[in-house]
Amino acid sequence: MAKKPRPQRREAMNEELLTPRDAALELRVSFPTIKQWIYKRKIRSIRTAGGHHRIPQSEVDRLLFRTRARTAPERILNMRRLSGRNQLVGRIGSVRISGLMAEVVISIGEQQITSIITARSAREMSLKPGQTAAALIKSTEVMILRV
Repeated sequence: MAKKPRPQRREAMNEELLTPRDAALELRVSFPTIKQWIYKRKIRSIRTAGGHHRIPQSEVDRLLFRTRARTAPERILNMRRLSGRNQLVGRIGSVRISGLMAEVVISIGEQQITSIITARSAREMSLKPGQTAAALIKSTEVMILRV
């Protein structure tokens, strides 16, 4: 008796799906680790008609910061090499360079942060869509809006 395919969530149908090997490369973990995460349901995957696993980009983004270092203390050290504590790790969505300025959009989960930096800085860092980046937020005031 053939298994019925599991219904896919609507948002997963619209986003990019990665092979386990590509997801492992982005997360800087081994291919066997990704497979174990899939089996233990630590990372959500979608099965193709042929029974292969595909991982939504949102799942990779969710785990991105956690895999930058092997242990929690290492992650804290990586994040806190600067005095600013408001660091959000995400994926570069777009880079628009015009004249002396560049607009960089970083997707963090389902949110986006837009930063205006110098075009020279964007070129020196070789910023390109799809790369991992951190947004460092430095402000003396934070406004809260109840939604």
